[in-house]
Amino acid sequence: QVRLVESGGGFVQPGGSLRLSCAASGSTFSNVVMGWFRQAPGKEREFVAAFSWSGAVTTYADSLKGRFTISRDDAVNTVYLQMNSLNAEDTAVYYCAARTRRGSPRELGTYDYWGQGTQVTVSS
Repeated sequence: QVRLVESGGGFVQPGGSLRLSCAASGSTFSNVVMGWFRQAPGKEREFVAAFSWSGAVTTYADSLKGRFTISRDDAVNTVYLQMNSLNAEDTAVYYCAARTRRGSPRELGTYDYWGQGTQVTVSS
């Protein structure tokens, strides 16, 4: 079992930045591959960013490239999502997810474990 706990969400004005954190426990961090998804009100959960199976490559939703950055610190079993130049369309609950098998990093079904989510609200 892997437990994921997100933090760092909150309220931010348009153009602002936030950094989300996701702490993993219950498994060796090197045995899981992490990703971030988000779900806006009334919409389906969508892919944001993730590491490849090897962990050496990062991939992003096309619309978010250049604004969002995924990173990790293996020493503290934590993955991060740095979000810059935020706008109202980025308002959503952000979830981190972990997978223990190969598959498309962009597909929800590839992931075995999910956090509870953290709310990000972008508004003036």
